[in-house]
Amino acid sequence: MIAPDRHARSFRIAFAALLGSLAMLGPFAVDTYLPAFGGMQAALGASPLQMQQTLSAYLLAFGVMFLFHGAISDSFGRKPVIVVSLVVFTLASVGAALATSVQALILWRMAQGISTGAGIVVGRAMIRDLYGEDDAQRLMSMVTLFFGLAPVVAPIVGGLLFEAFGWQSIFWFLAAVGLVLVVAGARLLRETLPEEHRHSFHPRALMIGYREVGASRPFLLLSLAMGFNFNAFFLYILSAPMFLSTHLKLAPTEYSWLFIPSIAGILVGSQLSGRAAGRLSRAQTLRRAYTFMGASAVANLAYSLAFPPSLPWAVMPIFFYALGSAMAMPTISLTTLDLFPTRRGMAASLQGFVSGMINTVTAGVIAPAVFHDTRWMAAAMAAMMLTGFVCWRMYYAGTRH
Repeated sequence: MIAPDRHARSFRIAFAALLGSLAMLGPFAVDTYLPAFGGMQAALGASPLQMQQTLSAYLLAFGVMFLFHGAISDSFGRKPVIVVSLVVFTLASVGAALATSVQALILWRMAQGISTGAGIVVGRAMIRDLYGEDDAQRLMSMVTLFFGLAPVVAPIVGGLLFEAFGWQSIFWFLAAVGLVLVVAGARLLRETLPEEHRHSFHPRALMIGYREVGASRPFLLLSLAMGFNFNAFFLYILSAPMFLSTHLKLAPTEYSWLFIPSIAGILVGSQLSGRAAGRLSRAQTLRRAYTFMGASAVANLAYSLAFPPSLPWAVMPIFFYALGSAMAMPTISLTTLDLFPTRRGMAASLQGFVSGMINTVTAGVIAPAVFHDTRWMAAAMAAMMLTGFVCWRMYYAGTRH
């Protein structure tokens, strides 16, 4: 997709919209069906544990495949990886819609998870293939907007589809989205990695690359920082049925009490990140982002310890945390990719793998352990934010020596 007009505003917006749509696919496939958990459990005769396994299996496959999407794209090009993955996702979504048992659903969810990470990983590498630091941060901010909106928009869409047409309609919807993206990717995407810049797919060459990237202390610190930053917010999205229905006594049609502040925070944070490009250093941008995240996490914990949950106070800290998280994500992503300019795909893969594993632990262990009590939820949010901050500070301290 290297074109003379790639710096034109219209091109950048269209490019960001397409890559953002690809990035949305992974979290969208997670969160769209959350409002239908109860109905699916009854329809399939499944236990609560089995329903949780449909989520955990997806996230596990999603996280493991992050190891390979970028490395494959470094060898065979960016576009083929994206298009093939979209075809697999579309077919897996059809299989999930037709599933008649929870075991079949778990298998198709794994197939979805195997395919959806390609858009996130390869899209980040494509941006850095084409653009310098400032333009890349602006574009990454636009993609982050799409990626961040997915966890909050998806449950609204899923809830409406479930109430109107039943749980299968959610997966038919995902299949339709996948099909649209297959066509768009095949027709509109252009290759951004020239042949001469590609790496061998030989196992020995791959292992050398994985060792070079994965053993890097700065890389691991940045990847952990981004994963924990996001999951402190993602915890509330994963726990939405319990947080909103049980603790705040809201009906499914009132879930916007959580999602609208989340959307607003992501919108503002993405705009601030884009405006910071070329004006603030990366360290200055992250200091401001962590100020928002830290203040909101502390306020959330203090409120949860002092008062029973009620609206609007229980959701106000989510807005400010989402703002800070969306502001930090593009900067950390670009900083990570820039550690390995000749292996951006592999760096994006391993970064996504680290984040994906944190997602899996959050969904399968942390959220179920804390969502019964808003005080524990707030404590978990603060602990994950603090962990992310410490990782970033350790990275920053290392760069100053």
